[in-house]
Amino acid sequence: MCASINLYATIRDLSSVTAWETPYVNVLKHFKVGEWKRASKSGDVSYVMDKTVQSYVYKILGSTPAANCIQIPGKCTRSLGLTGRYCYVLFKLMPTKAFVIHLDLGDLVIRVSFSNIFKEFKFTSTWLQFPFIDEGEKGSVSEHTSQPDIGPTTGSSRWTCLVLDLLAILSVYLTQQYSSLKAIKLCSCLLLKNVFTSDVIYLPGVSFLEAKRRGLIAQGLNAMPRDMAFPVPKGKIWEDMYDYIRSDTDHDSCTHSSGAQRFHIDKHNLFFLSLNAPNSST
Repeated sequence: MCASINLYATIRDLSSVTAWETPYVNVLKHFKVGEWKRASKSGDVSYVMDKTVQSYVYKILGSTPAANCIQIPGKCTRSLGLTGRYCYVLFKLMPTKAFVIHLDLGDLVIRVSFSNIFKEFKFTSTWLQFPFIDEGEKGSVSEHTSQPDIGPTTGSSRWTCLVLDLLAILSVYLTQQYSSLKAIKLCSCLLLKNVFTSDVIYLPGVSFLEAKRRGLIAQGLNAMPRDMAFPVPKGKIWEDMYDYIRSDTDHDSCTHSSGAQRFHIDKHNLFFLSLNAPNSST
């Protein structure tokens, strides 16, 4: 693990991104999750309507994560082969419940996992384990203590857009080049709306015209497409309803994530996660 590595010294060959992956890939749609031919499910997995996001979502329950999950692709399919740098996971945790998400990357199959089961960051040459940190609900005990909650989520979690910079994660922790996302496994307990891959950083709560006016597009940032966006009722504010979390080892990009977001930065592993977005920026 070497934080001093220049992430951009390792330049990906952009020609490796095939045309059909541009500007993003709707993973659940493309691999026809629900037909269960190119994806597989195990245990307690159901398809339910969620009133907040106004769409059907996958509900994964069960006390044993490995036995209750959705795996893309299925066991009979070789690889996703998706080359987008960023992986977007639209999901919601369940209070007092554990969850695990695994992503398998690259030709050497390096597994990147994050979970509220993990108590600390651990890594080997083929496996990175990140603890998912719950900073607690506003007004809770954990909000006013120096130690965030490690373990099953205690608060009433909100729908979250989690953005993982796969290139940065491999470059910093294992000095490996990122080539592709081979597989993703989502384990109990959580609600899943969708998964996307892209080479573009999308921001929520802003329109294309606003992003252009604020100069965000010139910085490589763009408004979130309709497929990826959570609905916002008239008179409501995106940040008051949902959370946007971006993992990144380049601390400068923290300022681009969202003006209303506060991130917990784990100084030991440079990976920041937050479950709560305060109303005021810090």
